[in-house]
Amino acid sequence: MRVVIAGGHGKIALLLARSLTSAGDEVAALIRNPDHAADVQAAGAEPILFDLENTETDGLVAVVKGSDAVVFAAGAGQGSGVARKYTVDSGGSVRLAEAAERGGTQRFLQISTMGAGQPPAPGSDEVWTAYIDAKTQAENDLRARNLNWTILRPGRLIDTAGTGLVTLASPPVGRGDVPRADVAAVLTALLPAAHTFGMTVELVSGSTPISQAIAQLSD
Repeated sequence: MRVVIAGGHGKIALLLARSLTSAGDEVAALIRNPDHAADVQAAGAEPILFDLENTETDGLVAVVKGSDAVVFAAGAGQGSGVARKYTVDSGGSVRLAEAAERGGTQRFLQISTMGAGQPPAPGSDEVWTAYIDAKTQAENDLRARNLNWTILRPGRLIDTAGTGLVTLASPPVGRGDVPRADVAAVLTALLPAAHTFGMTVELVSGSTPISQAIAQLSD
């Protein structure tokens, strides 16, 4: 497969690129900062300079066209304000999904977050509220599109080694942590899983091997 990853320098994206390319897939990783190109190349992917926030969608269509799948792994990140939650976490996903439709790429994986689709807890600060709202908007936009989409909502992301053991199910799943390495492994396994088209699933660490957890989504 040829896979395009938006947010290509993120921790999950780099792990995913390494996983895919080690299996023989071709990965193009979208980055905004040219200084990140070496890290992307070290993961086996092709770095492509592209600003999801400020570049016309026509240019993104040209990047996506001919790929077998796209993965939205971008995010405004810690320290960003309300405005960028909407321009990146929502607007970036919308733009990538539109480009996939126009470019003829049907498979779309979206990394969302646990908590999306529900009102934030009372007393949440405005940035967290905007983040949840932006992720919810992105999910809703994707569900309305004619794409083979799967939405993955991981729990709290941690940087410990992956265990390969998860809880993966349709919402609601109880809150919990999940290593970024396991998120990348789940994304790798979800890409060819046609029975997950049109599904929203939540992910935390658990006791089920990843391959088994994905197979059970068809039950």
